[in-house]
Amino acid sequence: MDTGPEGLADGAPSRGGGVDKPAEEAADIGPADRTDDAPNGGAPESDRDPRVLLFMRPGRDRELVSEALSDRFRTDATTDVESLDSTFDCCVFDAREFNRVAGSIQRRRELAAPVFLPFVLLVSDGAGAPAEKTWDYVDDVIRLPVRKRALRIRVGNLVERRRTSLRLAARERKLEETVEDLRLKERAMDEAPVGITIADVDESGDGDNPLVYTNDEFEALTGYGTEVFGSDCRFLQGEDTDPETTAAIREAIDEERPVGVDVLNYRRNGQKFWNRLTVAPIRDEAGTVTHYVGFQTDITDRKIRERRMEVMNRVLSHNLRNKMNLISGYTELLRQAVDDDEALGSLEVIDETTDDLMGLATAVQKLDRTLSGPSTAGTAVALRDRLIEVRSRVRDRYPEASVTLSLPPDDPLETTVSGLVTAIEEGMENAVKHNDGRSPSVEVDVEWESGEWLAIEIADDGPGIPDHETRVLELGETSLNHADRLGIWLIYWVVAKAGGEFSVDTSSEGTTLRLAVPAHP
Repeated sequence: MDTGPEGLADGAPSRGGGVDKPAEEAADIGPADRTDDAPNGGAPESDRDPRVLLFMRPGRDRELVSEALSDRFRTDATTDVESLDSTFDCCVFDAREFNRVAGSIQRRRELAAPVFLPFVLLVSDGAGAPAEKTWDYVDDVIRLPVRKRALRIRVGNLVERRRTSLRLAARERKLEETVEDLRLKERAMDEAPVGITIADVDESGDGDNPLVYTNDEFEALTGYGTEVFGSDCRFLQGEDTDPETTAAIREAIDEERPVGVDVLNYRRNGQKFWNRLTVAPIRDEAGTVTHYVGFQTDITDRKIRERRMEVMNRVLSHNLRNKMNLISGYTELLRQAVDDDEALGSLEVIDETTDDLMGLATAVQKLDRTLSGPSTAGTAVALRDRLIEVRSRVRDRYPEASVTLSLPPDDPLETTVSGLVTAIEEGMENAVKHNDGRSPSVEVDVEWESGEWLAIEIADDGPGIPDHETRVLELGETSLNHADRLGIWLIYWVVAKAGGEFSVDTSSEGTTLRLAVPAHP
């Protein structure tokens, strides 16, 4: 492709004719114009200085073009066709180099797409009009000689157009990423294993928060689908729904705060189910609540299990205790009425078994109180003072035992682990209770680990804990393999609930229980 003879910016004669203006005027070398380099009077926004590639053979033309543009852009001169694969914001050709590498321009445009990448052709003033096909390769044709200011503005306009294209492409990529992120979140909500709803705020003031979204699990859980859009979620309530629970939900919504409740709801077919409902406000960037999100989980099985445990605890604490007291009373009457040694021995076995069952019932109650009682999360206790009290109680109950404490000096050992004191006391008391020695010894050592965890060791000189008692902590209980003591389970569950670690090191020379827990889980 021939664009015609080249022009020279410095007034030197070209192959197609002379130049009728002196170099200084043609190049417009004057300090006045250096104050208005930017297109449209303003500098283009950019994360880096724009780079202009001067694809021109060495000579006065290239020097003057470089001088004219270098005040505004980073300029690099080259005639290496591989340079077209580098990063630049505009490429300026002279006619000879353009004719030589024009075939590479379209490929470079395609690599840059969809971002605009401008190419400029410099031709001499004496050259004829560029061939029509030239415009398929370049975005501007500038005739030489040309004033510096005009050259800077025309190249600057193209660079600014590219910079705008870069910003738009970046925004488009960001938009695509945002859309994909939203699609991912929507898929996650649609396919979540819990019911999810989104409701509008109450704009009418009638206490309604109309649904605008429900996921598949909500429909599977309740039987209601998109037909309930625009309705408040109270259609799940029924005759046996606790009004205090629904009032707590409404109060939290009115106060624009999160709330979590267990509520008895009704499915579309009228079937009751217990729903663990969590509702939270969604706020915009200004902090204004625009919607509420709700999460629904079927906890019917858990509720039935809780009720079953309540009944069993009542049976253990009341019915069984009363029956055991009755057996103990009649056993004592029989003991007074007979003088046969064999019969008295049988009565003694009955009495001991009764005491064991009473102790088991007491242990179950203690376990339930410790693990299922009111939450004390966030309430710190001074472990030092509590352990000193525990030591006194154990000494009072077992005066023959030696009980010692080793605690960090002048440290209250504050912790919020629920049930920790009860677990330590259980370990200390069991260490004495199951030791047949004349003077059982128990040593309790407490120290900090990493400044945030408490490590408690309870060491005794007893006969050790049978292997089957500790094995169940790892393998679980079966009808053939189970623990005879509930105390070790109490300690294990307290530590597990706090997210800590519990280990038992036992032998014929004694046992060491180690409890490691975060002080503030």
